[in-house]
Amino acid sequence: MSQEHLSQIPILYEDNHLLGIVKPVNIPTQADVSGDPDLLSLLKDDIKVRFNKPGNVYLGLVHRLDRPVGGAMIFAKTSKAASRLSEAVRSRSFRKVYAAVVHGQMPAPRGTLRDMLLKDPKTNTVSVVNKGTPGAKEAVLDYEVLGTTGAFSLIRVELHTGRSHQIRVQMNQAGCPLYGDQKYGSRVNKPGQQIALWSVIASFPHPVTKEDVKLVSLPPAEHPWSLWNEAIYNRLKSE
Repeated sequence: MSQEHLSQIPILYEDNHLLGIVKPVNIPTQADVSGDPDLLSLLKDDIKVRFNKPGNVYLGLVHRLDRPVGGAMIFAKTSKAASRLSEAVRSRSFRKVYAAVVHGQMPAPRGTLRDMLLKDPKTNTVSVVNKGTPGAKEAVLDYEVLGTTGAFSLIRVELHTGRSHQIRVQMNQAGCPLYGDQKYGSRVNKPGQQIALWSVIASFPHPVTKEDVKLVSLPPAEHPWSLWNEAIYNRLKSE
């Protein structure tokens, strides 16, 4: 992604302490084995250019989005802000709300999913395991079905834990794999489909002023998101 393309990344919020943006899909949040340009490095370069900063630019990664996932994301521009935001994540005063399109219908219009998840770093995959499994961590999310059409459902998800691949794994475990998810839903998805998972809301107390900050980003109005009308679509960002 060139500097020209970087300028097209919408900035949702910015001050001396924070940078909130809309993460583009299919770009890694931070450098990985692919060697592809990553969001953290690109944003650092952008700050360096925009503010004419000499030397290294600090930008702290507070939370992550999987490479194929887009949407609202916050970065810290100071180490103090990074530390306080990380504490907000740990204390669960950092809210994360996502939109997902899944295959099939959920067992209830709304509910809570609790699973024990175990990550295999060798394959970068996560599986649901029995309680008491060494290394397993509890994953909790609330969901609400906003609409169903044909073979798909539009789901609003609020995360209470931030486990790797959590929504993807838990929805698949519930029998409703995400549209386009090649890793956990290959039996129902076609190669090349874009995963339908989007970070809609990231809200938290400002690390310095303590005022509430709320970043909001709606998914692009294209298939499969466009299967629902605008009124349902806009309910994704409602409280």
